[in-house]
Amino acid sequence: MKQMAAIIFLVTVLLSMTACGKSDAKKSVEQVSKPPVAVEVRVAAASSLSDGIEVTGSLEPKFSVDVKTQIPGLVKQVMVSEWVHVKKGQPLVRIDVAETEAQVKRAEAGIVSAKANLTQSQVAANRAERELARVLKLKESGLATQQALDDARSETEAAKARVGVAAAQIHVAEEELRQGVVRQAKGLVVSPIDGVVALRDVNVGDLASDAAAAKPIFRIVDNRLLNLTVTVSSVDSGRIKVGQLLEFTVDSQPGRTFAGKVMYINPELSSADRSLKVIAEVKNVPESLKGGLFAKGRIVTGTRSQVLQVSRSAVGAFDTQAKRGNLFVVENGAVRKREIVSGAVSGDLVEVASGLKAGEQYVVRGGFNLKDGDKVAVAVSK
Repeated sequence: MKQMAAIIFLVTVLLSMTACGKSDAKKSVEQVSKPPVAVEVRVAAASSLSDGIEVTGSLEPKFSVDVKTQIPGLVKQVMVSEWVHVKKGQPLVRIDVAETEAQVKRAEAGIVSAKANLTQSQVAANRAERELARVLKLKESGLATQQALDDARSETEAAKARVGVAAAQIHVAEEELRQGVVRQAKGLVVSPIDGVVALRDVNVGDLASDAAAAKPIFRIVDNRLLNLTVTVSSVDSGRIKVGQLLEFTVDSQPGRTFAGKVMYINPELSSADRSLKVIAEVKNVPESLKGGLFAKGRIVTGTRSQVLQVSRSAVGAFDTQAKRGNLFVVENGAVRKREIVSGAVSGDLVEVASGLKAGEQYVVRGGFNLKDGDKVAVAVSK
């Protein structure tokens, strides 16, 4: 009985070993017969890299103005509509100033009357001086009394005073005319800057108020120069300097990159979130950008040379916080999975600090099902 059990055990072991041998042989045949995987590769090459700080912000016109009326009155004429270009000094609205026009005419008539009064006063003064001279001669001859001489002198002084009063009346009338003309001119509202009418809130027949109480009737914006206001974290605030380039994009114009220059840096951080406000000027000629657009970009803080960068899509298991990922690198017709340490990320490019050397080929397409050691058929991407 024991011999029979031993024989059965030996047969079982032999059959198991035979099956395993066939399985290993099958796997070996499958591995040898697996065709190479077609992949697209790129040669790692060193290039220059611009370091920057990622920012977001909004665009606003650098120059804009809310136009109000300076005097109350009935709107007589509106000369422009919304969204049209206007020049500095171009008429926008005319206010009815009939009462002021009447005041101007009265002031003009007052000047004429004051000048006539001055002429009469000068004639009277000349006559008084001649009379004083005549009385003086008579007094020397003993033909006039001292009282007559004193009266002649008093009349001469009074005549000169009347000349001064008449001249002052002319100045008063001229000042009234000047004020009336200025007030009359305020009835014509003009554009204070070159720009586009972004808002029109007035119609013929409206009753305009003075500037202190009035709401704006026009808003003029000049989009030729824009301000891009962004915030920078306190960690990066020390890297910001006036004159640095700010490159950005807007959703309304995909594929286009715009540029501005850092012009103003807030001297203090925000107490709420410890961020730094930065303003960049953006030249906008032609006016392809609009105020109010949201922008995403980066402030360029410096440039480094001899930096290896790879396509972000080629990096597997990319951890931006730990700055680690992996690449498939081609070696002797097969791929090897390598761990890399990343550096700066610029758009679709990732800096490789270690794990890849210049001149090596890395997989950019076709690596979805690759395994370490797989044979590959290589096509070089440009």
